[in-house]
Amino acid sequence: MNQENIDNNQPCYFFEFGLFVTGETEEQHLPDLFRSFMETGICTFKVIRRIGQLNPITSQKKNLKMVGTGKIIPDKDAEKIGFPAREYLAENPCRYVLVVDDLENDRVSQAELIFQRYHNALDTILKDKKHRAAFHFLVNMIETYYFADAQAINTVLGTSLEDHPEDVEKIPHPKNILKKLYPGFNEKQDGGKIVKLLRFEHILSRPDTCASLRTLFYWCYKVLQKHPQPDILEYILELFPVEQYHFHDGILSDITKQQLEDIE
Repeated sequence: MNQENIDNNQPCYFFEFGLFVTGETEEQHLPDLFRSFMETGICTFKVIRRIGQLNPITSQKKNLKMVGTGKIIPDKDAEKIGFPAREYLAENPCRYVLVVDDLENDRVSQAELIFQRYHNALDTILKDKKHRAAFHFLVNMIETYYFADAQAINTVLGTSLEDHPEDVEKIPHPKNILKKLYPGFNEKQDGGKIVKLLRFEHILSRPDTCASLRTLFYWCYKVLQKHPQPDILEYILELFPVEQYHFHDGILSDITKQQLEDIE
């Protein structure tokens, strides 16, 4: 039996999620996005690398050069994402990789191509370990989700906002709105305080909103469901009631939801 089969058959009692992020704010605060998962006591989320944003390769010259040299992905993608992810996963069979990038308003039309570039970087290098890695979007950035839980903004900034009445993932420039509401807004200091107060069971309680965030959370939830102890699985269900997070009946990202099948 090869090592990968051994890894697949080994039960995991504690899961480690390594985060690849693209921004400074995410580098500081993204793990707080997953604090409800860490409250289970069976997992941790830690930023292991900050990378620059990747955009679709639209240059025909670059594509032809890659084809001519027999390359499937650019060297940069392998060096920044693929190789570090492989090294991280190789150290522990209960480790998982999450690559997270913002999908800003001006990049929405390229979402599928952006996804493919990140996804290819993982699949090409990780090969038979690719089921332990995924790429997800924050649409269009972490600040978007503040407006789905206005209570957190009000507590930190002293404002009197109400929850955004529609899907916050369709707000084009959330950071600009925050700066207009509170001219001294600091995305790292103030934003970090807000993230720590966000109630994701509240944010995801509306099944017709936050498709990308729900898909990200659902992926993490499905990983934790691999825990072998029935009492722990029951505890996870108590912390993440599917009728509240709407994993089964809420909207999911058409682009990133395909990865949910990889961890069956």
